[in-house]
Amino acid sequence: MPELPEVEITARRLDAALRGVAIESTLAPGLNALKTFDPPLSALDGRAIAGVRRIGKHLVVDVDGDLHLLIHLMSAGRLQLWDKRASLRDRTSRLLVRLADGRELRLREFGTRQAAWVKVLRGGDLEADDALAALGPEAWPDPPEDLRPVLAAPRPLHSLLRDQRVIAGIGRSWVDEILWRARLSPFKRGDDLGAEEAQALRVAIVATLGGAIEHYEDVIELPIPDKLPMPLLVHRHQGEPCPRCGTTIEAVHYEDYVMCYCPAEQTGGKVLKDRRLSRLLK
Repeated sequence: MPELPEVEITARRLDAALRGVAIESTLAPGLNALKTFDPPLSALDGRAIAGVRRIGKHLVVDVDGDLHLLIHLMSAGRLQLWDKRASLRDRTSRLLVRLADGRELRLREFGTRQAAWVKVLRGGDLEADDALAALGPEAWPDPPEDLRPVLAAPRPLHSLLRDQRVIAGIGRSWVDEILWRARLSPFKRGDDLGAEEAQALRVAIVATLGGAIEHYEDVIELPIPDKLPMPLLVHRHQGEPCPRCGTTIEAVHYEDYVMCYCPAEQTGGKVLKDRRLSRLLK
C-alpha cells in the first residue's frame, strides 16, 4: 500500500506538472471508484488544476472553483500522468482526467479487487469528509512533540502506528523501519511507552519518513513507476542480517502481511515464532 512517502512524492511530482493545466473532460471507468454524485464528476470539466497535495495517505487534486478530488489509492492504486490517453479497454483504469494539452491523469488499480476510491467535494466539505475528519495528527513532517498521549492505549505499537485515527500516514512497510530505528519492540504497548522511548520514536518517525522522501526526490521522476524503489532496511528482509548488529532479522507472518524486526535490538533477544502460540508484550 502506498504510504506517506510514496503519496508525498506522487503529490510533489504531479503538482509540479499539473498546476494551471486545464481539464478537458473526466471519466470514471471504474464504477465502484466514484463515491460521490453531488457535485458530479463533470463539474471539473473545463476548470484548471490549482495544485496536488497530500493529506495522510490521501491525494487531493485542487481544482479552480473551490472543487477537490479526494483520492485514496488503497493497496493497489496508482495516480499517474501519461502523455497519451488510455483506451477504454484498459481494465486497470478507475478514473481518467483528460487534460487540454492531450495528457491524462489516470487512477489505475491492479488486481481484481476494486478498493481505490475518488470523491468530488466542494471546498467546505473536504476537511469535514469522514475520511479526513477521522485522521490523527500527521506523522510527518511535524508529529506531536510528546507521542505518549497520542499512543496511550493498551495496544502494540505496531498496531497503533498503523492506525490512521491515531497518527496519519504510516503503514505496514514503514512501521517496521520506524520501530527498528527507535530500537522499540513492535509488541510494546502504547500505554507503556516511557518519555525517552517516546522521544526516540518521534525522532525515528521524522528521520525514517523524511529520509524516504529525500530518497524519492533523488530517484523518482515522471512518469511515476508502478513500483517505487523503497529504501527499506528491515521490512521484507527477514532472514538477512540486521544492518546495525548483524543479528538475523525475524518475521511474524499474519494473514495478509509480514512484520519484521531485530530480536537483539528490539525484543531483548526474544523471537516470536507463532503469534497464535506466543505473546510478546515487551
